[in-house]
Amino acid sequence: MRQQGRVTAVLGPTNTGKTHYAIQRMLGHRTGVIGLPLRLLAREVYDRIVAQRGPSVVALVTGEERIVPERTQYWVCTVEAMPREIGVDFIAIDEIQLCGDPERGHVFTDRLLHARGLHETLLLGSEVMRGAIAGLIPGVEFMRRERFSTLTHTGSKKISRMPPRSAIVGFSVENVYAIAELIRRTKGGCAVVMGALSPRTRNAQVDLYQNGDVDYLVATDAIGMGLNLDVRHVAFSSTEKFDGRRMRPLFPHELAQIAGRAGRHTEPGTFGVTGEASPLEPEVVRAIEESRFAPIRKLQWRNDALDFGTLDRLVASLEAPTQDGWLARTRESNDLHALKALAAMPEIHDRVRSPQSVRLLWDVCCIPDFRGRSGGEHTSLLARIFEFLQGGKVPNDWLAGVMRRIDRTQGDIDAISRRLAYIRTWTYVAQRKGWVEDETHWREETRAVEDRLSDALHAQLTQRFVDRRTSVLMRRLKQKETLVAEVNDKGEVTVEGEFVGRLEGFRFRQDASSSPDEAKTLRQAAFQALRPEFHLRADRFYNAPDTEMDFTEQGGLMWGSQAVGKLLAGGDPLKPQVEAFVDDEAGHDVAEKVKRRLQHFIDRKVAAQFEPLLNMSRDESLTGLARGFAFRLVEAMGVLPRDGIADEVKALDQDARSALRKHGVRFGQFTVFLPVLLKPAPTRLRLVLWSLSHGLEEFPESPPPGLVTIPNVEGVPSEHYMLAGYHPAGSRAIRIDMLERLADLVRGQDSRGGFEATPDMLSITGMTLEQFADLMGGLGYKAERGERAKPRPAKPEAEGAEPEQNPIPETEEAAPEAEVFYTFTWAPRRREQPRRDANRPPRKEGERPPRKDGERQGKPRAKGRKPEQDKPRQFEARPERPAKIDPDNPFAVLAALKKS
Repeated sequence: MRQQGRVTAVLGPTNTGKTHYAIQRMLGHRTGVIGLPLRLLAREVYDRIVAQRGPSVVALVTGEERIVPERTQYWVCTVEAMPREIGVDFIAIDEIQLCGDPERGHVFTDRLLHARGLHETLLLGSEVMRGAIAGLIPGVEFMRRERFSTLTHTGSKKISRMPPRSAIVGFSVENVYAIAELIRRTKGGCAVVMGALSPRTRNAQVDLYQNGDVDYLVATDAIGMGLNLDVRHVAFSSTEKFDGRRMRPLFPHELAQIAGRAGRHTEPGTFGVTGEASPLEPEVVRAIEESRFAPIRKLQWRNDALDFGTLDRLVASLEAPTQDGWLARTRESNDLHALKALAAMPEIHDRVRSPQSVRLLWDVCCIPDFRGRSGGEHTSLLARIFEFLQGGKVPNDWLAGVMRRIDRTQGDIDAISRRLAYIRTWTYVAQRKGWVEDETHWREETRAVEDRLSDALHAQLTQRFVDRRTSVLMRRLKQKETLVAEVNDKGEVTVEGEFVGRLEGFRFRQDASSSPDEAKTLRQAAFQALRPEFHLRADRFYNAPDTEMDFTEQGGLMWGSQAVGKLLAGGDPLKPQVEAFVDDEAGHDVAEKVKRRLQHFIDRKVAAQFEPLLNMSRDESLTGLARGFAFRLVEAMGVLPRDGIADEVKALDQDARSALRKHGVRFGQFTVFLPVLLKPAPTRLRLVLWSLSHGLEEFPESPPPGLVTIPNVEGVPSEHYMLAGYHPAGSRAIRIDMLERLADLVRGQDSRGGFEATPDMLSITGMTLEQFADLMGGLGYKAERGERAKPRPAKPEAEGAEPEQNPIPETEEAAPEAEVFYTFTWAPRRREQPRRDANRPPRKEGERPPRKDGERQGKPRAKGRKPEQDKPRQFEARPERPAKIDPDNPFAVLAALKKS
């Protein structure tokens, strides 16, 4: 552009109306261009000008967006996208102090030196640029604008104590998301604004904040570039940022640029830091409040006179030095780095043989790395695009495939953000003239995909970082309106239509996502609706049948699927007490009614399940030892191991035993018990009541019903098995009633001489022979394993068949199959003598054990019997084979006839 017209530098701090002034000056001319630092700000200014002049005369040009009507008069652009080949009456460049930025400074410096309007040029920015502008542009005029409102430092505040209408600034995506999540938990939600967002997403997020749906904004330093927001306080989460190469402290004028967003127009603003950031130095605070900063001494510069003769000459021209004292050659930028990387590829270097191909390669290298991936991945993408463009244009089918992969709105925030960054690359490509086959179609298609992804990203950001319930409720609270609460038939509690918790039985469970600032208010509002609901539920519960209630194996009391109380130990194990789970806000009457109903339930449950036991304790006909024994059974809840009460059992006469048997008491060899109390329901209740009376923290659970044996777990007390109705023996525990049936069968066997397991024994226990041997070992029997030949079944002969003429000799027959058997003999160990009285001395050798109640005594050994006759006898399951009969012995024949 030719240097003509007046050049004015409008300098001053933020909130001085510089951008508004430039827009009004541009609209006073017939044509004009305004360059802005961000496409977000460009979209905002574009919308303002369109509202005044209409869309037919206003163009919007950014790296990824191009709206150019045929009768364009006013161009709104990012600084990089400003058209340089047209002549316009007016040109304005906003945030001119970015000439000192290490990344983009050379672009702003180029516009500062060369972009001129035919009639007027405005340079908008900070006072730090006054010296550099005066030294580089002769005859420039300066205009100083003062801030409309005051800006005051308020020190450090925790994020949880940030005042409403605050903006918290982070310098990385991860930091922004972490702050936003904390704000959602403590304040109900926030809007998120970052430079990487699309204009559509950014506008939707800003609307959340501007409309008052949320009171907090979390943003990157992008908000420092002219975005007009209703912010009263700006807080820095850090005073350092990554500038693309290293972490560095923010300069005072950079801090002021961001802090200046607080206080719009005449509204005063404040700034400070969060609790995690380092406090600002006093001199930095004074500089920000007074807008006095050290001037910029060097502007970033890169040669704009490029030589496209060869790749080497192009690189040399890009790295050319400057002799101007105000300028400093910029560091190697991303586009130059990409150019060198592509030039080093033989397949690319060999194709670049003309100035046109060099220019094309440079244009490809200027594609920004929107994704921020590794340099190698971005370079590979640029190489692919260059190959397409050398052959003509990017193919439609290939580009369509890329669009299909990107055009997916599923996924989390990170996934959608990556796709949105990727579509920006292809939006940029589609905006370049001659790069795609159908420019209009692909510009619309990439814009449509970006809009869909933008909407999806906005929805995800809102869902993650904005608690709609909290924002609605806090708005009503600020308006001092009475909150309306309701309870539905599922127990869900809503306040102003927003779910705040659930009523479980007679306790309100508040939603855990409620922030601490609103939790108390929400709880109070919820109980306004819950008070009548508590009374209605209490009446319904009091009149409910016992079938709707139950107790858990850990002592809880349930009403359907909801916990309404728990059991407590009483003075008597069979008289437990209850504790009702009722919120204090429900009132004393509700709590007492629930407690009475629970007590009625458990009293009736105990009376029904232990009726035989309770009847026995109330029987006046039981006297003396029988009555004392009945009380022992009641204390043990119907199950007593016999080895601990041998003396009491022995002392009972037949009348006392008969009286106890009338109440269902069975005197077994191992246990004295009431069989009816071994059923699953009494057993389950017995374990709970016993655990309560003994103060256990974790109650033993009853075994599944129907099992004859269960595993004998190491470390589990035998008392627990007894209460559950089982007797431990070996690796298994056998049900008490089945054990007594087994004892009855064993009692008929010769336990001294030895016996084998009968089918009835195995059937009762449901065990294999090996398992039965282990069980008998646990009961005090010694098992000896043996093998014998199985009898071969006789072959049936057909009727009328002739006898076999040549039978196979017996020596040639196959060997018979072996059969395993066990012989059991009574061999109790000293520590396992369940049938011996505790005070009785051990038996002498040859002495028979004493007879227990109902036990048949074997015949005493005849006098003069030889000791070797006491050896255990061997038994076989098959019948004994008859001995051969001597035909010459008449006594042998007679003996055989007697046996038959």
